[in-house]
Amino acid sequence: MTTEPDAELIEQGRLMFAGEWKFIWASPSLETLPPMAGMEVAFAGRSNVGKSSLINALTGRNALARTSHTPGRTQELIFFEGPNNGDFRLVDMPGYGYASAPKAKIASWTKLIYSFLQGRATLARVYVLIDSRHGLKDVDLDVLKSLDRSAVSYQIVLTKADQVKKAELEKVKEETQAALRTHPAAFPEILVTSSRDGGGMAELRAAMMRLLNERS
Repeated sequence: MTTEPDAELIEQGRLMFAGEWKFIWASPSLETLPPMAGMEVAFAGRSNVGKSSLINALTGRNALARTSHTPGRTQELIFFEGPNNGDFRLVDMPGYGYASAPKAKIASWTKLIYSFLQGRATLARVYVLIDSRHGLKDVDLDVLKSLDRSAVSYQIVLTKADQVKKAELEKVKEETQAALRTHPAAFPEILVTSSRDGGGMAELRAAMMRLLNERS
């Protein structure tokens, strides 16, 4: 399924993400979460899927979100706030899967993530990032099942599309689409992006604007 965003949403997204975005909060525990305000969308994915690079590409800033060659570097829930008095926030979640950290620390992150997902009324959607080169892995499917159980709306975003041949990308997209049919909380449309060349960023911004308009 592919839904072309209309020109108005594309322009709303361009203007929103051309505004000032800034880091506002880092939460290592449920007790340290910022007060709920406006609308939030969160980014989840394996540790090396490119979450920070995607956030930087979305906002047009090279270093808003910290990127690292070491998987698992993000160890907290990182909040970024957009223009318009904090009406809209992005949340960079700790990566799941491989991480260069002790098992106890990883377990602590996991508990934080699930507690956040289940108790955050301002959370409109989770964007689950999947590497286009590899498609859905077992660890991704486990996360999707957890989101289904929590009744949290989520949408798949394929990343690093520029690193995959067109035919292979279409195959991964079709396989992912087929897998989503058994996941009740999944939004049916799959977004395809590249942080390197900006592909799909306008569509992702427009999808967020649609959410923001629905909640306003």
